[in-house]
Amino acid sequence: MTLLHTEDTLINRNSSSVNGPKVSVVIPMYNAAVYLQDCLDSVLSQTFRDFEVICVDDGSPDNCAEIINACDDERVRLVQQLNRGLAGARNTGVRHSKGEYVAFLDSDDRWAPRKLELHVHHLNVNPEIGVSYSASQFMNDDGEDMGIGQHPKCEGISAQDIFCRNPVGNGSAPVIRRETLNEIKFTRPEAGHDDTMYFDESFRQSEDVECWLRIALSTKWQVAGLSEALTWYRVNGEGLSANWRRQLESWERSVENNRKIDPVFIAKWEGLARAYQYRYLTRRAVQSRDSESARTLLGLAYKSDSRILVKEFTTTAVTTICTILLTILPINLYDSFERKIMAIAAKRSK
Repeated sequence: MTLLHTEDTLINRNSSSVNGPKVSVVIPMYNAAVYLQDCLDSVLSQTFRDFEVICVDDGSPDNCAEIINACDDERVRLVQQLNRGLAGARNTGVRHSKGEYVAFLDSDDRWAPRKLELHVHHLNVNPEIGVSYSASQFMNDDGEDMGIGQHPKCEGISAQDIFCRNPVGNGSAPVIRRETLNEIKFTRPEAGHDDTMYFDESFRQSEDVECWLRIALSTKWQVAGLSEALTWYRVNGEGLSANWRRQLESWERSVENNRKIDPVFIAKWEGLARAYQYRYLTRRAVQSRDSESARTLLGLAYKSDSRILVKEFTTTAVTTICTILLTILPINLYDSFERKIMAIAAKRSK
């Protein structure tokens, strides 16, 4: 194994080719060794084979690097750096990638076998699309299907859709054309380095949402999705109990970043986008059984723009009912109620 030393990275160069692969898969790694092998196996099992995998060890305290070093597939490379957060790890992966298309996969998620095959076809036959994404299915901490997922709008995506509803969904769903990433790259010396950025490294959350909207507002590339659930997104306990105030603060900062690009657009849609964001956080609070936060957030959602009840009646009504019942029912009774609701939702989505 040949290692190239840089200022803060060690790069395994054992899988480079002259022209580069069609797809570069970027896997940021931090304290997720327990899930990493499953994640990596889902990439190496892809029906589309012309890819490289850049695994970025973002100063992880566990044995992520050992797992990657044990992989004998020459397409897999390891990059190690001091901790710079998820955005910084993704940026490093992109900088070391060679593919025409760049796919992102968080180390605790996994892909369906035809994920890359279908996205490559989608991008190949639609040269105007810069970001291709898919629907996602949710799994629990043990990798079991939760029976629910993200099944967003996939065609005719506007900047308004991205701002208000984020159809891309999560950071393991998109495959992005390199030309698109090149159009949004920037540097920020005050961050302590001169490396090219694509995701804003000042964010520890909402860095992906900020990036998708920046693409929509500052380039002509289209964003479009595939309706099949090709991404498995892990909903773990840590994610459910995350501080909603911190999440909201990151979202607010992403709005301010993009306000600089198109202040008229932001002013027009901010109220509705904020209502959807509050509703999303309400659902997260309900999932973590935080009834007080759920009530607060739901009230803010209706106050920001009550049209969410009309525009998405079922989702908003279910969120409202769940918030009320979580407040008045014992947890065991509420758990039983929620399982029934999830089962009904799962049947309707099939």
